[in-house]
Amino acid sequence: MKMKVRKAVFPAAGLGTRFLPATKAQPKEMLPLVDKPIIQYGVEEALAAGCNQIIIVTGRGKTAIEDHFDQSYELEKLLEAKGKNDLLQIVRQISDMIHVAYVRQKEALGLGHAVLMARELVGNEPFAVLLADDVVDSTVPCLKQMMDVFDETQCSVIATQVVEGPAISAYGVLDVKPSDGRFGGRVFEINNMVEKPKMEDAPSKLAIIGRYVLTPAVFEALSQTQAGSGGELQLTDGMHLLLKKEKIYAYVFEGKRHDTGDKLGFLKATVEFALKRGDLGEKFRKYLKELKL
Repeated sequence: MKMKVRKAVFPAAGLGTRFLPATKAQPKEMLPLVDKPIIQYGVEEALAAGCNQIIIVTGRGKTAIEDHFDQSYELEKLLEAKGKNDLLQIVRQISDMIHVAYVRQKEALGLGHAVLMARELVGNEPFAVLLADDVVDSTVPCLKQMMDVFDETQCSVIATQVVEGPAISAYGVLDVKPSDGRFGGRVFEINNMVEKPKMEDAPSKLAIIGRYVLTPAVFEALSQTQAGSGGELQLTDGMHLLLKKEKIYAYVFEGKRHDTGDKLGFLKATVEFALKRGDLGEKFRKYLKELKL
């Protein structure tokens, strides 16, 4: 019987130091892109891909995320009393959207450790991992594209994109061999992965980005993986071990990825998402044209 992906894990225990002081008292996942928190874009993508259970790995000071996806009685009553039904619908939509479970990561000990924290809630079934910082703008949700590959291969799938030049050194990079031409030549079989290589040592231009569909065997691999520098357990190291037991595929997704964990990436995403908005786009475009740049 074919395995289906129903659960999506969001590691959200990091401190977001790149956005201080804005993230001193609020999680970076709650920074708004126009008027919606970064993490909500990822949750909506997971829902659109068919995941009906969301697991958020949180840490200290992350209660704003839980509050955001919970009901807000006072706010709903106030909006109702003032007859602001359009806003009331938006607020209710958020809490009605999903079934969310939370697991606490007491120390931020790496992405692999965060994923391992979700083991009991995921159980023995395949699952998705989405890093909220990577917001992917695409016609078909990025995760849905990956799930289609998983449905056919029944193997772990990692999202990847081509990164040119020295920037490749900031990523995990894939050593791949072409697959059999399915999915428009966008699928590759992974031989190996190298974490943050020098440009000249990179095995390809294919960088790992924050979307994964993983088989439950990754949990065992992670539990057998040694922690690296700073006591951190990296997901890439766990996948290295998994690769010895199972095939893993790379998928070059269709769409545009915004790295909102980076200040410039966050600003670019804000501008591009605002320009696409029916209620803002025209006025905002006019304003931008008036700027003497």
